Amino acid sequence: MKVEQTCAEAQRASRVLSGLPRARKDEALRAVADALRRRSAEILAENEEDVRLARENRLADALVDRLLLDEDRLAEVAAAVLEVAALPDPIGQLVDGWRLDNGVELRRVRVPLGVIAVIYEARPNVTVDAAALCLKSGNAVVLRGGSAALHSNRILAEVVQGAVIETGLPKEAVSYLGPDRKELTELLKQRKYVDLVIPRGGEDLKEYLLEHSKVPVIYAAGGNCHVYVDAAADLDKALPILVNAKCQRPGVCNAAETLLVHHDVAAAFLPRAAEELKRRGVELVVDKTAGDIIGDPSLKRSNKTHYDSEFLALKLAVRVVTSLDEALDHIATYGTRHSEAIVTEDLAAARRFTAQVDAACVYVNASTRFTDGGQFGLGAEMGISTQKLHVRGPIALQELTCIKYELWGDGQVRG
Repeated sequence: MKVEQTCAEAQRASRVLSGLPRARKDEALRAVADALRRRSAEILAENEEDVRLARENRLADALVDRLLLDEDRLAEVAAAVLEVAALPDPIGQLVDGWRLDNGVELRRVRVPLGVIAVIYEARPNVTVDAAALCLKSGNAVVLRGGSAALHSNRILAEVVQGAVIETGLPKEAVSYLGPDRKELTELLKQRKYVDLVIPRGGEDLKEYLLEHSKVPVIYAAGGNCHVYVDAAADLDKALPILVNAKCQRPGVCNAAETLLVHHDVAAAFLPRAAEELKRRGVELVVDKTAGDIIGDPSLKRSNKTHYDSEFLALKLAVRVVTSLDEALDHIATYGTRHSEAIVTEDLAAARRFTAQVDAACVYVNASTRFTDGGQFGLGAEMGISTQKLHVRGPIALQELTCIKYELWGDGQVRG
């Protein structure tokens, strides 16, 4: 009953939020940012406890990295809230309109979705990002964090809710549920009150929600991303792009997991790449051709399991391909439709790659690490959608709205 009541109250709050002017919403967001700064010591202390328990329970390094908040990361979270406040308000935006033959004026305008449930794992920043985006877009949010970030999520939700109350918005605009699995099961049944579920986690969470949720799901799941170095690549560009895509932050969904290299440039590129990656602590698993070119007998052979893996660590699969077609086939077989990159000076090859690769974000001569709402100028994000309906790519403000038809008449009736 607790979960149903929480969702019902969130729906009532959503009706209030949908009619708020931008100034009221932005005031609440500024209060959230101020509260995060003011209570940073408490937040970091609670996060330190989560990190301690995570290491004690031997969580993977990638999960610990996602879990960790320090002064700089918390400052970035607060800054992202202010960035959202500075963005235009999508609600009420006129998409288009026209006058019907009978004189009725039709308008298509953006409106909030209503109540959004966000289900996430070891990502405490999502508590704030999701709340900020929902408040700005006029949606109520029900947050359900995982057990690994229990202490962090609880204090962050408390801070956000306090700021919401302080600025006179309904406290049910932001609700928080703990990691109890029974509550999750109940939440997924609330289609009377909840309009959308967004998961932030791995493939296991995505599959669970797709199987059990009675509420529509937009999944922001993992990324098995590739960098393809084409026959016409500028190898001086290719090396820093690869290193950044793999090493800048390996435990995130837009990091590269497989390197594909065209046979024509493999001998010139792979030894350089292997040396640089080894220097940065990257473990390589290579196919026979790549292994022969690199000439290191200690390297393990890659196989389908490696190509299918999101390592989320300093580990990279390497394969030499004989053509752009072979690279495209590999990505179609193993990619998760997240972010894919080609390095090439051949415009025709670049255009084929961008046209034929089925992914939310496709890069030419740039690192996959740019796939991020903040990097795209969208403010914070809920995650990166790898599906096609109703949103693909960063789930930001506009993606948390839908279209409503408004029709204005002067007594017209249909004959």
